[in-house]
Amino acid sequence: MKLRIAIALSTLALAGAALAQQPAGGGGGGQGPSPEMQAARQAMMQACSADMKTLCDGKQGREAFMCLRQNADKASAPCKDAMSKMPQRPPPPAG
Repeated sequence: MKLRIAIALSTLALAGAALAQQPAGGGGGGQGPSPEMQAARQAMMQACSADMKTLCDGKQGREAFMCLRQNADKASAPCKDAMSKMPQRPPPPAG
């Protein structure tokens, strides 16, 4: 069971990395996530591991990440706090 949680958290990290990528021409230049994003993601994975198991058991990758966001109102206080500290991706440029 611990292995499933570890796998789910690993896939959550990968999904977060994919979501954090800038679109082509969006100023990211193909660079990886910032140190701030990496630290926030790690903190969220630690704070939300129990919530992930109870709220999104069996989901992986982007599906697991979206499940956690959809169930944020049911998440524990530490998990909600960690999710609120995740840096937001800037909106795409107009035009």
